[in-house]
Amino acid sequence: MLTLVNKTSIITGASSGIGKATAILFSQLGSKLVLVGRDESALDQTITLCNPELKNDIIKVSGDLCNSDTCKKIVEQAVNKFGTINILVNAAGILKAGSLENMKMEDYDLSMDTNVKSAMILTQLCLPYLIKEKGSVVNVSSVTGTRSFPGVLPYCISKAALDQFTKCVALEVADKGVRVNSVNPGVIVTNLHRRAGQSEEVYAKFLENCKNTHALGRPGTGEEVARTIAFLASDNASFITGELVHVDGGRHAMTPR
Repeated sequence: MLTLVNKTSIITGASSGIGKATAILFSQLGSKLVLVGRDESALDQTITLCNPELKNDIIKVSGDLCNSDTCKKIVEQAVNKFGTINILVNAAGILKAGSLENMKMEDYDLSMDTNVKSAMILTQLCLPYLIKEKGSVVNVSSVTGTRSFPGVLPYCISKAALDQFTKCVALEVADKGVRVNSVNPGVIVTNLHRRAGQSEEVYAKFLENCKNTHALGRPGTGEEVARTIAFLASDNASFITGELVHVDGGRHAMTPR
């Protein structure tokens, strides 16, 4: 039976989408939580949906992960309250569209800072505690990290970099008993694409097209990704590291027809 009892988990991006679903599930599995996001009121909403029996074992940290001081504050508050860190879920991320012809370099910089650099900084800061506990890191990547798509160049590059980070660090810390894996979702129904500028009409067509782009004929849910994150973070996955797990309804296996 999958359980996270007696674990302390840091989850970034917990104010919405996959991070929010992961926070709720982790609370149901018994984990103490450090929830991170930019929107404090949205974090409060996430907490109201968590297991009420753990309400005294949840702390929130609002701030910009691109700021290294925010990352230091996250680790300090986690250790001050719970004494340790067992699990880190790097779920924070943004989607910036653009091709090489029209991409804004500031969008590229922001994509790399948010999707890659923040995960690197926070993982580095957590590492001494993860080593002590023989803990686990799960990065939330994307099918765009392993497959190529036009029109979202900054996003694809950042997720490919995150995948290499996952695999390289998994090798670096394996002899210390720390496992590092990623989930690579396909289209998941969240606000990610709306925040990237898609109108409701365009987004609805985008989701409808998942019948053609995903082998299972539909987009996924945050809860479906969260369940895979929980498995990889748990002791049930004790012999899995350096893995990129596609939770994408088969999209990564699709070919043009």
